[in-house]
Amino acid sequence: MPAHSASTTPTRRRVGSLLAACAVATGLWAGPLAVPASAEGAASRVVVDGSLAKDGTLVVTETITFSGAAPAELEQQLETRENLVGDRQYVQEVSAVTGTAGGDPATPAVEVDGRFTTVTLPTGGASEVTLGYTVTGAVVNLEGGETALRWPLLQGLSVSVDQFEGTVQIPGAFSYVKCTAGPPNSTVPCEVASAGTENARVPTFRDGPRGQGEVVVVDIGFPAGALTANEVVDRRWTVGRAFSADPLPLGLALGLLVLGGLALLLVHRRRGSDQRTASGEVGRVAEFAPVAAGQSEFRVVDDIRPGHIGTVADERVDPIDITATLVDLAVRGHLLITELPRETEFGRTDWDLTRLSGADELKPFERSLLDGIAPAGGNVLVSQVAERVQASVGDVQDKLYDEVVANGWFERRPDAIRNRWTQLALSALIAAVVVTVLLAAFTTFGLIGLALVVLALGLVFVAQEMPSRTAKGTALLGGLGALRSDLMSQPTSQLPPGRELDEISQVLPYTIVLGGRDRWLDALVSADDDDDADATDLSWYHGPAGWHLRDLPDSLRNFVTTVTGSLFSR
Repeated sequence: MPAHSASTTPTRRRVGSLLAACAVATGLWAGPLAVPASAEGAASRVVVDGSLAKDGTLVVTETITFSGAAPAELEQQLETRENLVGDRQYVQEVSAVTGTAGGDPATPAVEVDGRFTTVTLPTGGASEVTLGYTVTGAVVNLEGGETALRWPLLQGLSVSVDQFEGTVQIPGAFSYVKCTAGPPNSTVPCEVASAGTENARVPTFRDGPRGQGEVVVVDIGFPAGALTANEVVDRRWTVGRAFSADPLPLGLALGLLVLGGLALLLVHRRRGSDQRTASGEVGRVAEFAPVAAGQSEFRVVDDIRPGHIGTVADERVDPIDITATLVDLAVRGHLLITELPRETEFGRTDWDLTRLSGADELKPFERSLLDGIAPAGGNVLVSQVAERVQASVGDVQDKLYDEVVANGWFERRPDAIRNRWTQLALSALIAAVVVTVLLAAFTTFGLIGLALVVLALGLVFVAQEMPSRTAKGTALLGGLGALRSDLMSQPTSQLPPGRELDEISQVLPYTIVLGGRDRWLDALVSADDDDDADATDLSWYHGPAGWHLRDLPDSLRNFVTTVTGSLFSR
């Protein structure tokens, strides 16, 4: 039994080796004849036949063969816009799209979207389908009158391709044949690009395999006169094109800026410049009139108030003008400013404003201010001014603007003139922006729109300068300059003895508007010749217990800052 087993084993080994050898031999014999199976949904072969007419029209017929299972739909995306250097584009048009599936007509769906024409063909499971279309715009001009056909015979297929073959029937002689293959914009030459024989000049191209969406682009050149170019060159939108700096748009924009700038200057000179005075006349506002040797007192001319001065100086009713008016009303006996003790060491300072019956007549804007802040016999804390001022300051401003017109310093209210010109300027700015958008979107003259925007912004600036003073107002403005010079240089030691506090108090409201306040406050402090508390030494400003005149500079600065800030915060 063991002997029998030993003799059987070698026999089985020999039989196995013989079978293995036969299998190898069979594989070697059958290998060259075997066809590799294509992946499902892949094209084993794509054959493209092109026919180019003398007028540049190209008719393309594609035959796609599937060796495996065909996809339910075949999609091809044809690019019909090619970007060139700068902002130019070649534009092609695809038309007369047809299709078959398994030899039967099939209706492809065509969708044009921007730079692509997408064709979708139902295959019905057929192993062979065809697509046909006509292209115009694929023949372009070259230098010297030569032309060239440039078109991807294979492009945008939704399946991969094992083998590609293409031919183009041409209407005459050609000068060169080129072909590139690979991803879009590839510069790699395709496998074969030939021109046929002497008797059959048919450009032929082969390549493969190619992945889904890859291209085979043919480029066939023709001598001058052999073929009519039908290229269509379009301009695509770019910022550089929209705002071109070519000589024409740049020159027009610069010319517009120059002429527009001169026009703005002329308008400002004619409508916004102050009228001139006769022989440089200067209107007096206030003066330090001599009353004795080495002594002078402060006198206001024609009841010109600090509010008037601020409005004529900058053509606006500012919070500082109203603050100076409050101090002036206090000095003239219509208001008492009382500084309250702080609730804590580091608490905020507050003041009580008490309405009094002054001796002189109030201007309309002054009465409106007092009535709005502190009605007759009433009082208000500065911390509450912001709440009351909203209902009164508008009326104060109106009356003050009306007064500067009634006094002949302006022909019309400065705020009304400024508002009218500002509205015009803003309308011009909006129109300029709209024009700029339209010019940039549809033309190369966007720089002209930018020039209009710059001029409109210039008009916005000029609008703020448009209120113009009359000759009388110009004279008053000159007088304000003279008064400011006096406030900054007049010796503070030349006030009548015993009247220093009253005289300096009259000066202070005008210094709040024109400057020089600190030197006059220092003079008032110097007038204090004792160490006693001075809480009630001033008729218009009272301090808390233990308050001295030397504290007035800080107290008044805090008062001005607080009130002005309250008015700004409204």
